[in-house]
Amino acid sequence: MTRDYEAVYVFDSTLEDAAINDKIDDKIAKHHALLGAEGEIALNHWGRRQLAYKIGKRETGYYVVARFKADGKVLPEFERSLKLDDAVVRYLISIHEHELGAPPMTEEQLAAKRARDDDDEDDE
Repeated sequence: MTRDYEAVYVFDSTLEDAAINDKIDDKIAKHHALLGAEGEIALNHWGRRQLAYKIGKRETGYYVVARFKADGKVLPEFERSLKLDDAVVRYLISIHEHELGAPPMTEEQLAAKRARDDDDEDDE
């Protein structure tokens, strides 16, 4: 069964931006070839960012976010290749269910919220 996934990669940021982009695009293409992803893989380069905590001697990393559709059976091999890649400092793969923020509310949830809001106004 194919699902929508989102992967966040943190690459070593010791190189210059142009070199990082070339290297990252090659590495990501190699890793994503293992996925057999359906459709296009959307990449979003966030660029160099401060890490939340030091990883070894690194204080910054180069962040890239990828969205793709793939079968869950191929993810273990994909993660294995990421673990073996020295340029990948950290990564996180998650199921992409919706855009950032709260999921859209159903009609029942909206009606319940309106009822609560009306009750709060009556109390005043």
